[in-house]
Amino acid sequence: MAITNNTLNKLTNLELSIQISLSGLSFSILNRNSNSIEFLKEIYFEKKLNPFEVLDELKLLFLKEEALKKKFANINIIHDNELATLVPKALFNENQLADYLKFNSKILKTDFIAYDTILENDSVNVYVPYTNINNFIYDKYGTFIFKHVSTVLIESLLQSQKETETNNMYVNVSKNHFEIIAFKKKDLILYNTFEYHSKEDFIYYILFTAEQLNLDPETMHLIFLGAISKNDELYNIAYKYIRNINFGDRHDTFKYTNSPKSPYSNFTLLKSF
Repeated sequence: MAITNNTLNKLTNLELSIQISLSGLSFSILNRNSNSIEFLKEIYFEKKLNPFEVLDELKLLFLKEEALKKKFANINIIHDNELATLVPKALFNENQLADYLKFNSKILKTDFIAYDTILENDSVNVYVPYTNINNFIYDKYGTFIFKHVSTVLIESLLQSQKETETNNMYVNVSKNHFEIIAFKKKDLILYNTFEYHSKEDFIYYILFTAEQLNLDPETMHLIFLGAISKNDELYNIAYKYIRNINFGDRHDTFKYTNSPKSPYSNFTLLKSF
């Protein structure tokens, strides 16, 4: 979804993408002229914050970080929370946004509800953005685009699934939560997000989801994205129960001033460009 006003930023070759969650913030700056990522930074909070505290942290970073003081031609905001649900486009009614969310998310009557259209599979992603963050960005920059993190994930993975005949479960790992996106061959069969506090929570939700979808841990393919590596406990416990584990790939077309941690880290942030 785009928010616009009549204020035009001075046209530059730079684009800024910011991913907002209650556990942290991620930033990336793309130089379109050189097709290079000039800035990439992640901030993790010591504890889960509320949206007002996150805004305070964001304002502080804009004051301190020199790279964020530049002029940007385009700005992307990615809202990373559990307040989202997919609706088939044929069943979607813009006047019933709250009804789609209320069955699996805690929402307030005052919540602003937005939606993204996912053309690749004719669905609509209904979600609650961080309105205070949007308002701040609007006041600071004027025109910008915002999406839910699951929209970026689903759009990207639907593209990569076009050439596969395997049943794949993608797990996009963040500090305190992760998303599961499951496919039976080319068909998206599930998107959901889970909060975890231990490696046991992590593997429980993965195995429970596989069981509910009739995906056999012996034959399905588990593909990790995000903040995970072969050296950590999340990977090790998953490897005990699931035969086929791989790491994803962003299939970058960008050059980097400072390379990301891996070819699959910061997946949604970098795929938002």
